[in-house]
Amino acid sequence: MITGGCHCGSIRYQAQGEALTHALCHCTDCRRHAGAPMVGWTMYPKDAVKVTKGTPKIYSSSASGRRHFCAECGTGLFYENAEMLPGIIDIQSATYDDPAAVPAQAHIQVAERIGWMERAHELPAFDRYPPPPQN
Repeated sequence: MITGGCHCGSIRYQAQGEALTHALCHCTDCRRHAGAPMVGWTMYPKDAVKVTKGTPKIYSSSASGRRHFCAECGTGLFYENAEMLPGIIDIQSATYDDPAAVPAQAHIQVAERIGWMERAHELPAFDRYPPPPQN
């Protein structure tokens, strides 16, 4: 079982069983909703996911797309699209209590990927913050 929730703790959820997949989405819609260059989603049968605390607010982000989020802190939690993915719910994987529990398996919607994201893995990396610039 996977557990998770929003940033402020107002919403908690659990997912039973194995995720169907875990994909990193680069579509414009996900990026704009999350304010991030990509969003990790794990897909589950809808009946495997249960909200155990609170009630997410639901936003109609497209004709059939529904994004669930915490109305208190704004954390995105779930996505449903009954036309494209009937009986399926996606969970934003970064909201897991243990985000490393389900490794990502693919990048999707790369046709809409921000150009610099293609080479983001080549950027310098720091355990915390980079050193201050030298004058």
